Formats: sequence, structure tokens, C-alpha cells
Amino acid sequence: MSVSRRALLVTAAGAAVAGPVTEASATPSAAAGPAPSAAGRAESAATLRTLSAAADYAVAKVRAVAPRVTGFPVGTKFEKWTYSRGGDWVGGFWPGTLWMAYLYSGDDFFRARAVESARNLAPRQSDTSTHDLGFLFSPSWVTAWRLTGDDEWRTGAIRAADSLIRRYNPRGGFIRAWGALTDTANAGRVIIDTMMNLDLLAFASRQTGDDTYLDIAVAHARTAQRVFPRPDGSTPHVFDFDPDTGAPLGPATVQGYDASSCWSRGQAWGIYGFTTMYRRTGDTGFRDTARKLADFAVEALTPDHIPVWDYRAPQQPYDVKDASAGAIMACGLLDLHAATGRRAYRDVALRILTALSETCLTRNSARAEAVVARCTRNRPAEDGIEISLPYADYYLLEGMLRVLRPADVDRAIDLSQPS
Repeated sequence: MSVSRRALLVTAAGAAVAGPVTEASATPSAAAGPAPSAAGRAESAATLRTLSAAADYAVAKVRAVAPRVTGFPVGTKFEKWTYSRGGDWVGGFWPGTLWMAYLYSGDDFFRARAVESARNLAPRQSDTSTHDLGFLFSPSWVTAWRLTGDDEWRTGAIRAADSLIRRYNPRGGFIRAWGALTDTANAGRVIIDTMMNLDLLAFASRQTGDDTYLDIAVAHARTAQRVFPRPDGSTPHVFDFDPDTGAPLGPATVQGYDASSCWSRGQAWGIYGFTTMYRRTGDTGFRDTARKLADFAVEALTPDHIPVWDYRAPQQPYDVKDASAGAIMACGLLDLHAATGRRAYRDVALRILTALSETCLTRNSARAEAVVARCTRNRPAEDGIEISLPYADYYLLEGMLRVLRPADVDRAIDLSQPS
């Protein structure tokens, strides 16, 4: 396990913005609105104005809607949030969005509601029936600990990591995606999304000094690295193993068009997740895999820079869009720029964020409760076409803060590079 150092996002020239900061800084910048970083000053004034206006809109929307949110948003119906009491797999994104709004505004209104919402996830710490514990606890509890220093958040996140590692299959070197531990139906099923849950394990190793968590994360990432990327850099959604022997069975899909297609949100999870594993381990193979996936996705983007739901669906490039894939991909590309120094990744990320800000926000609807429209949840199931999704709002805000407020977002989610 390599020891990472605390540093801010690199500038466009590759130099660090500022020196070390502490792991659990307590408050954001007091001034409301963006304070462009040295990296931000390298962008065009028009880009910064667009992203600042979008961030202003997003934070104002979250402020207006927050008092009437009654659970964990999972998606919209007729532009209004529908809810899960337990959080489903997306429960971490509403408190995460509130934390991002707090960082941008400095307003304790958001902090108080982020704390209240995150605490409602406490029963999920012991949930061994899902791989999604990183999605649930990283943007909510890990961020809460980093911004408040309150040890209850750290302890709860480690408990969630304890639950997650119980899903590890040492025969195949993977964390199973779905189903209770006693359920044999999905015992050998691995999905690209799990790359985003591994950082919870890296956090647990850093906090406890126990390498077991990170070792499992690395083992899973290496398995994913071996079976998901195709020669051209595209990925399937699913890969199946024999759970008893660990033998690979082959690719499949649930949310993509078919086993040979490339579901755009899954591709974005892979870009972000492999880059994060590089940052936590210093293993350049993970960085190289992230680049391979990113190069495919960048080449597959249409001129409007909003991903279609599947890059290989028969109707693409004219099929329905998934703005959430764009927001996730933009964050991953900004991260990959910091990891590689390749300005082209940042340039594409900025074009995606600009496109989302100009064509996918809910500005024209008085009814809308979400920030981002034009999302697709599960096209093959005809579930959630052209709706809003909580992770789109979260990652759009994260992406804009990576550009406008890198020091603040770093304090929330740890953007440090390997030593």
C-alpha cells in the first residue's frame, strides 16, 4: 500500500495549486460563489462564467427543494423526485449533493441537512446484500468526516467497508455485485460499476492501518482490468464468473444494449474508478486502463458532448441521451488530467460540463425539483427515459467544483495523487 500525500489539483501547466491541507478540515471558504483557482484561470472567461452560472442555479435549486425532500431521491416522475426510505443504491448522492452545495456556498443550511440526511443511512452500514456501499457511504459519511472531523462518520464508513469485503470471492478475485450472500443466482456476477465502490475500501485501510481492505480493492480492480476492457477500450456492463471455481464465463449486460455494446454510464464509472485506484495505489496500470477507456469514450462522443445511453446501440448517435454519464465522465476526465498532465482530458471535460450547463439543466421548468434533465436510468427495461437522477446532480456539482473550487472539493473527497 503506497502512502498518498495531500495535494490540490494540478494546474493546467501541471504545477500544484497549493500545499498540504489536513484530512478533516472543518469549514469551507466563507465567501459565497466561485473563487477561480490557478487552474480555473487557464480556462476561458466564457467557460468559467457558464459553469459559475450553472453552479449558482444548482445550489439555488437544491436550496429551494431541500425543505420538502422526504427521503432519498431515486429519480423523477413528472419532474418531481420519487423517494426511497432506505436509500436503494443511490442514497449517498442526496447528502453528497448537499455537501457540494455547502462547499460552494459556505451556508450552514446545507451542512445541517447533509448531516440529517446522511444519518438516515446508518442502518445500511451492516448491509451485506449489495456492492453499492461505496456509493452509499463515500459521498455522505466519508465526506461528512472529512468536513466535520466527527468520528461517528469515520467509524460508520469503516463498518460499511467491513460489510463490503464480505462480498469478496477469493477464487475469482472479485466483489460480487448483486444478491444476498446466500443467493446463488448472481454469485458470480461482476459489473463495471463496482469500480466506484472500491475507494471506500481504500479509505478504510488508510484509517485503520489494515491492508486487507485495500488488498481486496486492488484484487477486484485487477480482475476488472483483465476482463472488462476490450482491445478498443470499450467495456461491457457485466462479466460473469463461475462462483465456485472462479473461472471466467464471459461478458453480459443488464443496462447496456447487449453483451458486445458499451453502456455509456458504465464506461464513465470505469474511467473514474480506475483513475481513483491509480491515485490510491500508484499502480500506473490502473491509470493506463483509465486512459484506454477514456480515449474510447472521448472518440465516441457526439458533437453536442452529451453521451448517448449506449455508444454502440443501433440508433446511436441519434438515440436517447444520458446526461448522468456525461457528468460522471467529466469528473473522471478532470481526475485523469490531474493524474497524467494531458490537457486534452481537461479540455473535453470542460466541453462536457459546458454542454450539460447549457442544454441539460431544468431552468425552463417551474415544476422541476432536480438540477439535471435528459438522463436515462435503464433503457433496456424502459425504466427512466429522459428523467432526472440524483447522481447526475451530484456529479455535475462535483465536476463544476473541481474547476471552480478545487481546494474545497479536494477537502471533501481527497483528490491527492500518489507520492
